[in-house]
Amino acid sequence: MSTELPARPPTAERSRAARRIPWVVTAAAALTILVGLAATALLPPRSFGSYLGTPLPPFFAFWRPQAGLYLAPAVLLLAASVALAPRLCRRPVGALAFATGSLAIALSLRLALAAVREGPSRWRAIFGRIPEAGDEYLPSTPGAVGLDVIPYLDRFAELAPTLTLHASAHPPGLPVALELLGIESAAGMAALTIGIGALAAPLTYLLGRELLDEGRARIAALLFAFSPSALLYGATSADALFATVGLLAGVLLLARRPLLRALGPPAVVMSALFSFSLAGVAAWATLVTAARDGLWPAFRLAAWCGIALVAGFVGLWAATGFDVLGTLESADDAYRKLTIFRVRSYAYWLFGSPTAFLIAAGLPIAWYALRALASAEAAASALAGLVAAAALLGYTKAETERIWLFMVPFACVAAASALPRRWLAPVLALLGAQALAVEVLLYTIW
Repeated sequence: MSTELPARPPTAERSRAARRIPWVVTAAAALTILVGLAATALLPPRSFGSYLGTPLPPFFAFWRPQAGLYLAPAVLLLAASVALAPRLCRRPVGALAFATGSLAIALSLRLALAAVREGPSRWRAIFGRIPEAGDEYLPSTPGAVGLDVIPYLDRFAELAPTLTLHASAHPPGLPVALELLGIESAAGMAALTIGIGALAAPLTYLLGRELLDEGRARIAALLFAFSPSALLYGATSADALFATVGLLAGVLLLARRPLLRALGPPAVVMSALFSFSLAGVAAWATLVTAARDGLWPAFRLAAWCGIALVAGFVGLWAATGFDVLGTLESADDAYRKLTIFRVRSYAYWLFGSPTAFLIAAGLPIAWYALRALASAEAAASALAGLVAAAALLGYTKAETERIWLFMVPFACVAAASALPRRWLAPVLALLGAQALAVEVLLYTIW
């Protein structure tokens, strides 16, 4: 008689390995932070073969504690929002009421936190007062450079090197939108950015409804409304506006209704006119489709997005003369030569950028998104692929807390699939506390 023990089932081995994923990734993230802090304190400026490019790696932030009279109202609003938010998940609250409530929470918290340091003037400061405003979009609108919209688009690839830093490193979508809307002031741009940016909360709810059940879709929206990076940059950076534009494309690409889904590829074209990085939304949606529906539906979606991008930019060229290839070349040139990108270490930020993104999105969100990844949940797996690709490309060395803001809703959807519902209120409280601590202790320009 054989005395050999029965072999362990392969599924059990896979399950055991999957459970280790969150611990391994979290340990790697913690190690990256420790290495960054040690590098800041102990190593010369050009360690790792280059310069890390931030005083507090892996975060693009400065240690500068400050708070004003608006701290107390912000704390009270956070506490009230934490108490109210779980009630929005209860069944008697309809879908429209929930969407409105999530929007109200996201908008009010963004405004409150942005005012903690310097009061309401902070809402528009980045767009028109502090020195960094010279890098923003208002000075680069068609009217500001003395052109109408069509000649501006026609000559954009040649104009780009003469425009402000952010305008030269992005497509012309936002400057043209500001011109068409007649927005010429910092206050006007702040209102547009904050208003459009807050709409990402109800849009996260809609995305969650396409991928999760109703209850977890609501959890995803609330996680986004309380996410530290969404709160901290939602009232001060145009990337919040970009995140909403990209998220709308993601919702349409994954919609169950064929008519809405058909609008997805054109929405990808529209989003790419605001930021080239938003093409990553199509990649994420394709990966979700592959995990959920199989390779052939994913191939069809990718093909339609590719066709829409080619047709859209060819049509825009025929109508206005806009040269997308020349614009890509100008944006790449601006990013490589005019920003601190040129001296930041690829080796360090290959790990530092994803770490900063996950932690800034919110420690509880990061944890539960990793738990979802361990279970091979579609949104989490797709997000892991997108983050890995973005890190390997190496364009966003640091500043991923802001530039990767469009990925935060995907992380919230992933986290919502794994978050026990009874833990929602404590998790929201932790997210709010993290956001408030960062706002009070660290200065981030935006």
